[in-house]
Amino acid sequence: MKSALSEITTIVGAQWGDEGKGKITDFFAGQSDYVVRFHGGNNAGHTVIVDGKTFKLHLIPSGVIYGEPLSVIGNGVVVDPKALIDEIEYLKEKGIDPKLMVSDRAHVIMPYHITLDGALSNHQKSLAAGSTNRGIAPVYADKMYRNGIRMVDLIEPNIFNEKLDKGFDFNKGLIENALGQSLDYTKEEIYNTYIEYGKILKPYISDVSVELYNAYKKGKNILFEGAQGMSLDVDHGIYPYTTSSNTAAGHVSIGTGVSFKSVNRIIGVVKAYLSRVGESPLPTELENETADYIRESGGEYGTTTGRPRRIGWLDLVQVRQAVRVNGLTEIALTKLDVLNNIDEVLVCNSYKIGNRHVYEMPASLTNYRNAKPIYEKLKGWGDIPDNIWDKGFNKLPKEIKDYISFIEERIDCKVTIVSVGPQRHETIIR
Repeated sequence: MKSALSEITTIVGAQWGDEGKGKITDFFAGQSDYVVRFHGGNNAGHTVIVDGKTFKLHLIPSGVIYGEPLSVIGNGVVVDPKALIDEIEYLKEKGIDPKLMVSDRAHVIMPYHITLDGALSNHQKSLAAGSTNRGIAPVYADKMYRNGIRMVDLIEPNIFNEKLDKGFDFNKGLIENALGQSLDYTKEEIYNTYIEYGKILKPYISDVSVELYNAYKKGKNILFEGAQGMSLDVDHGIYPYTTSSNTAAGHVSIGTGVSFKSVNRIIGVVKAYLSRVGESPLPTELENETADYIRESGGEYGTTTGRPRRIGWLDLVQVRQAVRVNGLTEIALTKLDVLNNIDEVLVCNSYKIGNRHVYEMPASLTNYRNAKPIYEKLKGWGDIPDNIWDKGFNKLPKEIKDYISFIEERIDCKVTIVSVGPQRHETIIR
């Protein structure tokens, strides 16, 4: 039985990723015993700013900055061992020795996955999603082909060698024969390199499922950190312009190996406007001076890629789907300060597709490509008062409170967390 003191919270992105999940996770991490990643890989990036220090993370959960919670990488995450080792060293250089556990069942990104990723990006033409070329799609594919290598294999040389024979030959055939590219690694080079990675990472590799289950039974507080966003979910997103994993809150159980029967909170992080890295239709996209202003004011450049993000007005059709599919209990609304000093703020509440008004995300790619945003105009606001986080929600400008009320009414979900700056303390709890 779960202790009555147990608090199980899941934080997920409600848009295209880059909503500010890292900051919101970090905010709650201080109340948690465990902070857990449950899907994706180092294609996702979180930026956390604490006491003026900036931390850019890709694999290790954002809560690691606190030092106290155990950071957990679940089996649903795909791990580039070199990237993980580099991230551990990066944190140590910043004075943090991470308390970290990596699932023994998590699949490993191999060099041939990265090569294959680049080759496939060229092959997909107009339906390419805009890959980070980190090997994410190929490693998930290998997992389903049952050609995958798991973290536990890196510390079992004989098994690793056996699995590498199979995975290397399969992927080399795809790269060279099907896609006409070359693989610049030998099997022996990969084996020797990855065995060394295994030696370095062995202290962190463990059965995450058992650890979390026991923590759950003891009433420990567990915080799950999603990567990317709802519209990138491989099942419920704008397919094929998605990532290669499930980003929805329901994947927590699959991606960690523990069936939590009672999650207390599911927080959807929504940015006050829209940004997107990668290709896909984007109904509310802006390509004007307002977009430039928002991009520069919000620092909208990819944490992983450095690419300028596409900018758009807030799309409540998208957020409405996130509320429904994730079962969101509340919204964390971020980056309101980025919209300071914009006279008129637009919000898309529905699409016009042909002669129909549509309020839910269509599965049809034809319909989504033809979707025209139906906007409602709201009055903008000036500068947010200094130290507003110390004064409380009621001291926010009326225009911001009206903006929040407008959102709540149209998505049927309460905004309980308001972020008005990048640092941990620049947050208002209602």
